[in-house]
Amino acid sequence: MSAILPSPAFLYGTAWKEDRTASLTELALRNGFRGIDTANQRRHYFEAGVGEGLAAAYRLGIVTRSELFLQTKYTYPRGQDHRLPYDPAALLAVQVAQSLASSLKHLGTDYVDSFVLHGPESGYGWSEADAEVWDAMRRQRDAGSTRLLGVSNVSLKHLEDMDAAQAEMPAFVQNRCFARFGWDRDVRAFCKERNIVYQGFSLLTANQEVLQHPPFIDLAKKLDATPAQVAFAFARAVGMLPLTGTSSAEHMKQDLDSLQITLPTEVVRAIESIAG
Repeated sequence: MSAILPSPAFLYGTAWKEDRTASLTELALRNGFRGIDTANQRRHYFEAGVGEGLAAAYRLGIVTRSELFLQTKYTYPRGQDHRLPYDPAALLAVQVAQSLASSLKHLGTDYVDSFVLHGPESGYGWSEADAEVWDAMRRQRDAGSTRLLGVSNVSLKHLEDMDAAQAEMPAFVQNRCFARFGWDRDVRAFCKERNIVYQGFSLLTANQEVLQHPPFIDLAKKLDATPAQVAFAFARAVGMLPLTGTSSAEHMKQDLDSLQITLPTEVVRAIESIAG
């Protein structure tokens, strides 16, 4: 990754926390996380709870807003449940504006550091709707409501379509990262060529078969690390900005401690070649 990152070295993900969202957000900040990932998608996130956790951390003097990297997302109606943060009958540009305005209120801030399209309209390529949403997101950025833009849950074709349409490239791509699919190698290569920061999520949950593989466990023991720490150290070594969503204070500390682990080049190559 670029030596000058517009983001922290690790992100704390707040999906699927429900009524524990506020306390876990505060706990993550207390343990040293300075990047928080959320979304205005009540189906999987409780964004207002993230805001409660942030407010508590501010009150307690744990952190200030300027020390944080806050990332949220616009999610199409098909990815939402009935608790929509915008008028689904409105134009897409209005939905984007309403979603971000709602996020800013939830998070108690007048800007976010990153605003992400939470998955394209379809799996088949970058559509006219995606182009419309992306343009609306750019306008929000230009108005100062976000510093940077990103896209998530995208394929190489989505990104190539964006490039072919001469769209502005995102600052971030956030994808679920599977070892069995080469750790999303093609998308990562595209990002590296264009100085896009690749955010990898589900690095542990999507790769349990790797973390439980005896040679991987042996490697972790040799490094005096946990398998999870090795996975996160590997992610950083190949240019990923990792996310963790742990609800354990001990694991939060261990995950952040992985930032101190440097894997030998041959180990990085071996892990990257697990999927062939």
